[in-house]
Amino acid sequence: LSYTAGGLQQVKNIHTMSSPIEHAAHGLPAASNYSICSMAPGNFTHGLVGVNLQMDDVTSYTLWLSIISVCLIVVVSRLVQGGVAKLRHLFNLKTDPVQQAYWSRNGTVMWPWLKKRLVYAPLFKKRHNRNFQVGRLDMGTLPSRFHTSLLTLYIISNIVYCCFLNYKSCNKTAILAELRGRTGHLAFVNMMPLIVFAGRNNALIPLLRVSFDTFNIFHRWIGRLVVIEAVAHTFAWMAAKDIADKVAHKQNGMMLAFQDSPFLSWGLASLLAMVFIFFQASSAIRHMAYETFLHLHQLLAIVAFLGAAIHGHMGELPLTNYVYATIALWFLERIIRWSHIIYRNFGLSSSTRVTVEALPEACRVTFHLKRPWQVRPGCHVYAHFPTLTWSLSSHPFSIAWYDTQPTPYRSLDDEKLPSTIKDLTSPLPSRTTTTSITLIMSKKEGMTAKLHARARASPTGIINIKGYIEGPYGGLESLHSYGTVILFAGGVGITHQLPLVRSLLQSYNDATSAVRKIVLVWSVRSQDSFDWVHPWMTEIFQMPHRREVLKVLLFVTKPRHAGDVVSRSNQVKMFGGRCKPERIVEDEFEKRVGAMAVTVCGPGALADEVRMSVRERVKEGVVDFVEESFSW
Repeated sequence: LSYTAGGLQQVKNIHTMSSPIEHAAHGLPAASNYSICSMAPGNFTHGLVGVNLQMDDVTSYTLWLSIISVCLIVVVSRLVQGGVAKLRHLFNLKTDPVQQAYWSRNGTVMWPWLKKRLVYAPLFKKRHNRNFQVGRLDMGTLPSRFHTSLLTLYIISNIVYCCFLNYKSCNKTAILAELRGRTGHLAFVNMMPLIVFAGRNNALIPLLRVSFDTFNIFHRWIGRLVVIEAVAHTFAWMAAKDIADKVAHKQNGMMLAFQDSPFLSWGLASLLAMVFIFFQASSAIRHMAYETFLHLHQLLAIVAFLGAAIHGHMGELPLTNYVYATIALWFLERIIRWSHIIYRNFGLSSSTRVTVEALPEACRVTFHLKRPWQVRPGCHVYAHFPTLTWSLSSHPFSIAWYDTQPTPYRSLDDEKLPSTIKDLTSPLPSRTTTTSITLIMSKKEGMTAKLHARARASPTGIINIKGYIEGPYGGLESLHSYGTVILFAGGVGITHQLPLVRSLLQSYNDATSAVRKIVLVWSVRSQDSFDWVHPWMTEIFQMPHRREVLKVLLFVTKPRHAGDVVSRSNQVKMFGGRCKPERIVEDEFEKRVGAMAVTVCGPGALADEVRMSVRERVKEGVVDFVEESFSW
């Protein structure tokens, strides 16, 4: 075949066929060796010659079908769980503890078994959220058994797709060309879930009721997979190019190809950015300097996607529009994020006001928002402080407390005083509401250390600075259908649990939930941490019927004096030493009312202990586990 325009298209068609039947259908000899064996190796180093486009499409469709299937299974399971929870909620609004006994028993054998062995199970025996430490380096955490199963299947499927080649071909470079096309094709396909899973405004989060932290795990592993496929794509081309150069007795052909081809140069730039991300995104580097990692990560990602898009455009590759769509999704998520920030924090004449109060080893930060928010218990936000950091970085914090109050009227100096009886009887002007959200920021390094130092330097220990927040996110789980709720908190993790306690108590008083028993367990290093939440605990203790429902267990691991650890009452008990979740869960399980929920927010070691304690009880009765965590 001559390399005319029509002849080139015939060559492409020939080399995308994988069987003699396909050759015959196009009026060509049935033996595939007619085209493949007679062609020089150099023909398989550029364009789509040798690339099996039909099989590439099949693999991409199969990959998307697997993702959609998993999402549908999760949706169905969530609908079933939600339906059971709704029935349990409605039937127990006015029941006594004895009548709730029906809902404390498991209705099936399979679901408790799945919760113990798969859904709640760590990868091995116990360790899941507790970080691995090598010296002072943080090496990250292990995915759960369920997450590992999904990731393993996903990675194995990609490997199988990449290895499903025509190994019977008599031309080695043709096999390499097919491998090059397959790996590049799958790398482009995997870019879309990679970007979608990284977004805070990911539509799958509320749809599947799966946390952003879980999607972040999948984002990291799919990112590694994309890099490996891009590397395999490049090596397959380099191997074919090396064979072609040897046959043609050409020196330095690979180097000259990169110099003379912008198409290859942009592909190489994308690859180098991906490889750098692969090592730069390791857990040790993320935890060592997170803000530096984040901005460098985003910059490298822009280079990688821009290079891939230009590489695909110049080579007229089939999935170039796919890369464009992925980039568009990234920009759309950013636009949504900043639109929310601007709308909720800024106005024509004013913006969100921030008050920072220095506390022992922490700060109490209150955002007086420009516009009212609808805050759900268990939510978190991202806080921005442009005067503290040079970048636009933000950090996640659980909402410790929130209040919505009417906007005060203007002062008398700004108002017209009434001068007639009609003025006195006229209605007051309408009033809007304002929302204040308070966070507790434990002093670590970087931004939180700077904020604490600046507040401590103030004579009053209180400062006002510029800042804004983004959110709220999370708050996916409702605990109002459970008769018994145990909330574990470690250190600053109390901020996640306090709004839940207040909401559950209020719903009990309003007879709008099934809750009859609330146990709050808080473990801290010293009594100084009690100052963080003192005003809010006081407000909770003053709520009606608190003594009937709420029990608080406080654990001080390093008390200043043994005499300081004194229990105030039977409802508020204080202990010295470490919290033992297995003993607490066991005791409360025996005395539970109805279905039981156990939630935890705190250090990884505490979360793993609570998880293990729940897994030991799931076969004995209805016990659900909810973990709130932020992995970096």
